[in-house]
Amino acid sequence: MTTTPLTEVTAGVTLTEAAAAKLKDVLAQKGLEESYGLRVFVQGGGCGGMQYGMTFDNNPREDDEIYEQHGLKVIVDPISLFYINGSRIDYVESLMGGGFNIENPNAVSSCGCGSSFRTARSHTGEEMPESCH
Repeated sequence: MTTTPLTEVTAGVTLTEAAAAKLKDVLAQKGLEESYGLRVFVQGGGCGGMQYGMTFDNNPREDDEIYEQHGLKVIVDPISLFYINGSRIDYVESLMGGGFNIENPNAVSSCGCGSSFRTARSHTGEEMPESCH
């Protein structure tokens, strides 16, 4: 497990101050301790082939990367990091409500749902499908 304090991020997953503030509010509402961090992961599925996932976790695994930002830990497993390395998580308020937005430089396409994406290659080096339905 590697813990990296971040000041200027070029790799890993970064949180904006707005996202960190909202996540701290959610942690407090759920009564979770400060030992919890945000686990960010990808999984197969969705209209683009891959989906983002986020959950609170207080039990990082040995091979996880941990980035501390704005007083909050971001935990990412190595396979997910391959797909989301360099991503930025923001929290945006709009007339339609608020929500988390992930800007992923590795995504070559995304679908209208906003939580599904596709990269050019898989972590095994295989070509990914060309279309996003």
